[in-house]
Amino acid sequence: MKFCKYVFLLITLAINGQTQIDSVLKASNLETVNYIHYNQLKLNDSIVLLDTREKNEFQVSHLKNAVWVGYTNAKLNKVKRLVVDKNTPIVVYCSIGVRSEDIGEQLLQMGYTNVSNLYGGIFEWKNNNLPVYTTKNIETNKVHAFDQEWGKLLTKGEKVYN
Repeated sequence: MKFCKYVFLLITLAINGQTQIDSVLKASNLETVNYIHYNQLKLNDSIVLLDTREKNEFQVSHLKNAVWVGYTNAKLNKVKRLVVDKNTPIVVYCSIGVRSEDIGEQLLQMGYTNVSNLYGGIFEWKNNNLPVYTTKNIETNKVHAFDQEWGKLLTKGEKVYN
């Protein structure tokens, strides 16, 4: 299912030339996890931010105080240890919000009740000139753009591919 979702996304981008995050999310997500938009997200100690990208993406940059859980082999046991209260607000994010929806669904199945998916992910965050940080907690302009197709959706910041 996940593989088919990404193949469909890449075909949509390549054939239709869609480069807008809105179009990609409408084509790729079922909206099974409530969205939260960058301008609604008030970062504070009561919110747990979970980065659902791969480790190399997280290491380039991430939202401040985000916890890496990954995607391919998501570290959901880490979430169980970190977030004991199942009503704690959790915001998941990835590049634009497709992978994070999958992880958000898993968290809901685990009994977490207050899970949101950051609409547009780190790309939309950076596209709106919001800060991202290195693993040393230093603000950076770099964002891992996943690949050339996904990278079309990142309009601000320095794109990194590795």
